[in-house]
Amino acid sequence: MSFAKEKPIHSLIAGTTAGAVEAFITYPTEFVKTRSQFGGKKLAPLQIIRETLKTQGVLGLYSGCTALVLGNATKAGVRFVSYDHFKSMLADSEGRVSAPRSLVAGLGAGMTEAIFAVTPSETIKTKLIQDANRPNPQYRGLIHGTTMIVRQEGLSGIYRGLFPVMMRQGANSAVRFTTYSTLKQIVQGQARPGQTLPSTITFGIGAIAGLVTVYTTMPLDVIKTRMQSLEARSQYRNSFHCAYRIFTEEGILRFWTGTTPRLARLVMSGGIVFTVYENIIKLIGSGSSNQTR
Repeated sequence: MSFAKEKPIHSLIAGTTAGAVEAFITYPTEFVKTRSQFGGKKLAPLQIIRETLKTQGVLGLYSGCTALVLGNATKAGVRFVSYDHFKSMLADSEGRVSAPRSLVAGLGAGMTEAIFAVTPSETIKTKLIQDANRPNPQYRGLIHGTTMIVRQEGLSGIYRGLFPVMMRQGANSAVRFTTYSTLKQIVQGQARPGQTLPSTITFGIGAIAGLVTVYTTMPLDVIKTRMQSLEARSQYRNSFHCAYRIFTEEGILRFWTGTTPRLARLVMSGGIVFTVYENIIKLIGSGSSNQTR
């Protein structure tokens, strides 16, 4: 597939905006998914929602939201910039990028975002969600919670679960970008030359990419959540020990716990992120071209 190389600043602006919009809209599904993946009594998504609304109100569904919105905005910005960078490095002399090379570019983008954005924000979000469910929460919001975590555990406290996050984000981006790029190429092949795909089609392609991503990467997401929980240091030696304990004590299906809310989020996420990203790129591009006339 061939592509037009985006300016890094354009990718950063479009990606950051898309990530922030997507995170805020879909956060309740992320909250439910994270709550369902902790150890202990297994609750259905609707039970978690009813229990949270009863005890904490609507705002309870947004516990840890600020951490994810900021982290997701940064993550999406880093993801699109790094993906475009890796893609340009792997393109052939005619600017084409094969599906396997797109997979490698996505893998690199995912691991980059895991190190610079995802691990800290997701660790803090996970701890805030779990703490909010305690009888006597100790964290009073994002800043206080982050300060307390660093004070109690050091910087390693917000980098808990780095390995499974890198694996999950690498797999997420590899699968999502490859699926999206392949489907977009197929659809554009059926369209008239030069025709721009409507937002509804972009949203649909992004949603399908999100669907494929969920089922292929769910076990990594469960391990990531457990490694970032408040009890992780006392229960798991490392990610492999965590995976072993889940498998032997809870069964293989536990690796797909939280699939429904994550599916809801990533299907919407894929549609929202790619639609917002593509439209902002068009807007910035047309603005830049108008200024040069």
